[in-house]
Amino acid sequence: ALLQPACYLSGSVLLLLMLSIPWPSIALPFTPGNIGNLFGMTESDGRILQRSKRGWMWNQFFLLEEYAGNDHQYVGKLHSNMDKGDGTVKYVLTGDGAGTLFLIDEKSGDIHATKRLDREEKAMYTLHAKVLDRSTNAELEPDTEFNIKIHDINDNEPKFAREIYFASVPEMSEVGTSVVTVTATDADDQTYGNSAKLVYSILQGQPYFSVDSENGTIKTALPGMDREVKENYQVVIQAKDMAGQMGGLSGTTTVSITLSDVNDSPPRFANRKKTSSYVSTEIGGAIGHIKADDPDVGRNAEMEYSIVGGHDTFNIITDQTTQEGVIVIKKALDYESKRDYEFRVEVKNTYLDARFIHGLQFKDYATVRVTVEDVDEPPVFTRNPYIIEVHEDTAAGSFVGVVSARDPDADNKPVKYSIDRHTDLERLFNIDSVNGTITTLKALDREMSKWHNISVVATEINNPRQTTRVPVFIKVLDVNDNAPEFAMSYDTFVCENVKAGQLIQTISAVDTDEPLVGHKFVFSISPTNPNFTIVDREDNTANIVTRRGGFSRREMNMYFLPVVISDNDYPIQSSTSTLIVRVCACDSRGNMQSCNPEVLPFSDGLTTGALVAILLCVIILLMIVVLFAALRRQRKKEPLIISKEDVRDNVVSYNDEGGGEEDTQAFDIGTLRNPEVMDANKLRRDIIPEMLFPFRRTSPIKDNTDVRDFINGRLQENDSDPTAPPYDSLATYAYEGSGSLAESLSSLESAATEGDQDYDYLSNWGPQFKKLAEMYIGRSVDREA
Repeated sequence: ALLQPACYLSGSVLLLLMLSIPWPSIALPFTPGNIGNLFGMTESDGRILQRSKRGWMWNQFFLLEEYAGNDHQYVGKLHSNMDKGDGTVKYVLTGDGAGTLFLIDEKSGDIHATKRLDREEKAMYTLHAKVLDRSTNAELEPDTEFNIKIHDINDNEPKFAREIYFASVPEMSEVGTSVVTVTATDADDQTYGNSAKLVYSILQGQPYFSVDSENGTIKTALPGMDREVKENYQVVIQAKDMAGQMGGLSGTTTVSITLSDVNDSPPRFANRKKTSSYVSTEIGGAIGHIKADDPDVGRNAEMEYSIVGGHDTFNIITDQTTQEGVIVIKKALDYESKRDYEFRVEVKNTYLDARFIHGLQFKDYATVRVTVEDVDEPPVFTRNPYIIEVHEDTAAGSFVGVVSARDPDADNKPVKYSIDRHTDLERLFNIDSVNGTITTLKALDREMSKWHNISVVATEINNPRQTTRVPVFIKVLDVNDNAPEFAMSYDTFVCENVKAGQLIQTISAVDTDEPLVGHKFVFSISPTNPNFTIVDREDNTANIVTRRGGFSRREMNMYFLPVVISDNDYPIQSSTSTLIVRVCACDSRGNMQSCNPEVLPFSDGLTTGALVAILLCVIILLMIVVLFAALRRQRKKEPLIISKEDVRDNVVSYNDEGGGEEDTQAFDIGTLRNPEVMDANKLRRDIIPEMLFPFRRTSPIKDNTDVRDFINGRLQENDSDPTAPPYDSLATYAYEGSGSLAESLSSLESAATEGDQDYDYLSNWGPQFKKLAEMYIGRSVDREA
């Protein structure tokens, strides 16, 4: 078997020439060792073509990547001793890329690559080859594995991981201080040649920075770089392969380097003299700001301000946000006392860098001058607050105390006083608006309120907006004006079988007054009390003790014991409280069993006859009461028409249902005029007939009697007549007075017949009587016709 491979570019031409010359006259067989010797390679060389163990082919081929040959790049040739050149042998190729990347000529065994290969994609392909009989497909040579290795060429430039890097280095760093390391990678084979050997160089950034050519470390190259002069730098780094030789490929990246701050600059005042004018006197208020300049940033620019030697009136604090010194008031300013102040302010860095403190003063000074301006200030009280004491029960208008305020300005304007009535809702006090004297408007009672808190307002008369309030606390002092009394309500009882000298109750007292030396009460009862006595215990309590024994509920079931309680203050107050002592039945141990009075028997004085007599008296009294009530029901009723002038015609009010049209007997005007024609035996149907009283004929009345006199006469008769109409019937008769232009409308004094009447005068009464005139005048005409 003979293998004719393609080798490196330097030996491939010779190999191709050798393969193109017929060798019949050469008897030298081509063995692996001979081919290796032919190309100057030994078996120990990594690039030697070694045969497989089966011996019919070589196990490795070499191929340059990106080979710029024909479309089908020749790789090598397979040949078997079984191939006689008559076309009966067929070569078969399988494995990585067989049939796609690599093709084999079945007859000749030539292997070709179908496209250009890239070692960075895949560096070696493993394939299998075997020889078959074309007619029978019998295997003439066994399946043998071989490799096709792609040799590298420099076709990839170096690449950095990022297009731009960011780094920082402290300002004022020494030369050679490392800033950052940037590295590039090359996809070419690092084990073969210089295709992947990189060299770094700086294209932009001199003379401030340099770069290590082997590892890409950027370092400072210039001493004393000051951030306050220039802070940012742009550095361009190049990486080139082929060890930096000409023809090598390169790549670049940009590094943005920032100088970080160090405290190398002390603070300085731009203006070493500061003047401030202040018009307010509020303690803690700011009157001005002062600021020093420090070109450093961050912590290195933090400053602290202070007043040299301190100051009683002013203080300075540092605003951590703006790094300013704020001058504030420690003590109230008074224009009238002092108008100008001057002091020195010191500023220094709070953080110092030991590398730069030598030879530099990291502090500065400035002089501050403060001028106080005059303002119209509100009145000022001589005290704040006022505490005044006054005795209770003082009369209205009594003196309480005096408050005083003045205008602190140089003009010393007059001030008026008033009480804020929101603090004196009960209007207990008054104040003189001129001199500030406080007096009472009502008597004060300490037991109602011990303290009164009011607010007094002082106002400038010329400028009412300038006001000042001051609290006035009025303490009401105690006067012994209340008498002591029982501390509680006592439920006291004494047993019937009690013995003399036995304790039945312990009492105590309270007093709303508060004497300075404390309470001391004296208890006493009448010394002539035969039943009880009192023993003062000298601790504001007293014991009630029996004088005798043998109490009886039959004799008296309750005793009222007046106890006199006195205090020891001046003037002495005393009161009498009544202690109620019930007499109760008790057991032998003194425990109460019952306090109800016993029922007394009647055998001592009352007999059965006496009880019957008492019962009869009670019955007689009841009968008298019933008779009196019946008589009151028969009492005369009040007349329905009280005034003589209240007389109306034919107005009847019924509170019950009447008899209809047949009810004409109760009020017959003709009967009233002629009582002699009244049927004495005719009964009225609108009332229940009563035969208890005989019928009484009324006296006749003369004709042409005035209706008013007639009505009054009948009214008197009916008021005294028990047979009068029922009370739910009302008859009123209108009587027109003599002063009316129309005279009386009553028909009582009219002519006996309607024909005697002339109604023509109705037409003269006006439109109000037009309808009435038409009715009566028309009837008169019809009657004449």
